[in-house]
Amino acid sequence: MEEQEDELQQSNYEGVIKSANRSANWRERLEAVKALSEWNNRQVIEVLTRIMNNDAVYTVQEAAYNTLKGHGENVQLPPRKRGELIKGTAKILIRIKKSLPQGHPFQAFKEKLQKMRSDVYDTYEGEKGAEFDTWLEETWASLRTK
Repeated sequence: MEEQEDELQQSNYEGVIKSANRSANWRERLEAVKALSEWNNRQVIEVLTRIMNNDAVYTVQEAAYNTLKGHGENVQLPPRKRGELIKGTAKILIRIKKSLPQGHPFQAFKEKLQKMRSDVYDTYEGEKGAEFDTWLEETWASLRTK
């Protein structure tokens, strides 16, 4: 019985580590960071430190920081990133807008971005929160395609 519990715990642990590394789903990474608070070992500390220092979504960085502090680690929260969260975002958005027919509606652009570059969509959605749709529509309207 105890062996089965250990195997289940190990498979949960491995699943949480995989979820923490999924670049196209900030909500899943956030949940993984919360779940990692149950374990306190070197691998968890390394994963959380990497997330805290490198995740594109600041909410996820903050959660990793708080978990590390809860584990007694001496860490500092990195400053919020300014500008493009993913290198080349402007070019990516222009390419998507150009690939759609002239005069396309915003919703078509939004859907194509989500399908073609879910990592970009997800990162900005996580970072912008409730203002995401407004930001994306304003950005779409301002993109020059000529």
